[in-house]
Amino acid sequence: MDESYAAVDLGSNSFHMIVASQVDGRLQIIDRMKEMVRLASGLNDKQELSKESMQLALECLQRFGQRIQEIPHLNVRAVGTNTLRLARNGNVFLSQAHSALGHPVEIIAGREEARLIYLGVAHSLYDEANKRLVIDIGGGSTELVIGQGFDTYATESLHMGCVNIGQRFFDDGKIKAKKMRKAVLFAMQELESIETAYKKTGWDSALGSSGTIIAVRDVVQAKGWCDSGITLSALTKLMETLIEIGDSSSIDFAGVPERRKPVFASGVAILYGVFEALNLEQINVSEGALREGLLYDLIGRMHNEDIRDKTIEVVAQRYCIDMEQANRVKVTAERFFHQIKADWELDEKTDLKLLVWGALIHEVGLSVAHSQYHRHGAYLTANSDMAGFSRQEQIKLAMLIRSHRRKFPLEEFESLTISMKTSVIRLCVLLRLAVVLHRSRSNNDLPEIHIKVNKNRITLDFPSDWLDQHPLTLADLNTEQGLLQNTDMKLVFS
Repeated sequence: MDESYAAVDLGSNSFHMIVASQVDGRLQIIDRMKEMVRLASGLNDKQELSKESMQLALECLQRFGQRIQEIPHLNVRAVGTNTLRLARNGNVFLSQAHSALGHPVEIIAGREEARLIYLGVAHSLYDEANKRLVIDIGGGSTELVIGQGFDTYATESLHMGCVNIGQRFFDDGKIKAKKMRKAVLFAMQELESIETAYKKTGWDSALGSSGTIIAVRDVVQAKGWCDSGITLSALTKLMETLIEIGDSSSIDFAGVPERRKPVFASGVAILYGVFEALNLEQINVSEGALREGLLYDLIGRMHNEDIRDKTIEVVAQRYCIDMEQANRVKVTAERFFHQIKADWELDEKTDLKLLVWGALIHEVGLSVAHSQYHRHGAYLTANSDMAGFSRQEQIKLAMLIRSHRRKFPLEEFESLTISMKTSVIRLCVLLRLAVVLHRSRSNNDLPEIHIKVNKNRITLDFPSDWLDQHPLTLADLNTEQGLLQNTDMKLVFS
């Protein structure tokens, strides 16, 4: 099973899982599972998930977990989207979801969701020359991406999906012309902020993906309103027919299952709004979507093609980070990591990556101001759109940057689980020590320094007389000794 992979997409309307094997360098889908959970409908006015909606979701994840229990842990990735981004009690659900699925669930930002959707669509096509517009209507958000090959030029996630728009305009199940017009107008208003920029960028072809658009395609083609994809005239006929039907419970189209009926009209309204705003006459439909993109992204990580590495490079360039200093700190932090990883139970594939990224952009806050730059850097890292990173990964990376100098902010780690808190604090200590030893920003190589750890006791061994010859470094280490006391860490050096 070592070459098997699984991707789980906890969408606002449906949960999807895809299982694949890599055979001769190619991906072969061996199983798909989908359940319409409609998690977004469980959000109340306080943006909290109801117990009933969480229970339904957890039961689905238990079934998914049973299917993938034999797949290696690192070969599985699960992500949550719009509803879990919004849910104020999301952490409660995430903890239970981890137990149910057997794997942690990461929350991804809207633009990261859009990037992954595009990746899934791009891998389902063979044409790399055309510039594409990709549209994906989910339960809680709609993603629009322009890209070419596997690269994206514009990514956007808008807060409108078939569940929340359904609750807003079709809450009683009635489909009337006035309601449909209001829903379409709302969608066009949401698109207003991006339509000019998207039209300027342009595209050669337009594609739709995921359940709503696939269901629309199945209906209009079954009715004979168009031969391929979805045309504007076919979409108009569908909208008119829905108004004639008048009630979501009375929808009787092949390709629209019972659980999709309550959100079908709202999905059609959003798609019509996209057609109108972007002057579309026709779109084709792709079978690839978020889960496929997630799978390809995961396999890229396993084969050292990690988009997160490129993102860190982009951040470093954007904020004009001194890369000579960043690399000095990185090399020393890596050396320390390899010496103590077993004793501190740190993982080379996850923890080392986090430490390296932290070292490379630890001075990002200098682009704002020198005073409190560790705080500025943490804010930028936690709140930027960073391709490939989940919300949890950005928070941990921000904590490394926030804690790499001055007083150790232990209270800010309380939101992490105990195991995560311990590993992140230990990574912070390694980064702090590397930063202290390179405070002079000198190009002179450091001597061979041995580091040992015994629980919370850290011992640094320097060559004889080296510290006497470097009194400033000795003074900095003495200061660090005091600052680490807040974490119950004892630093010893000789």
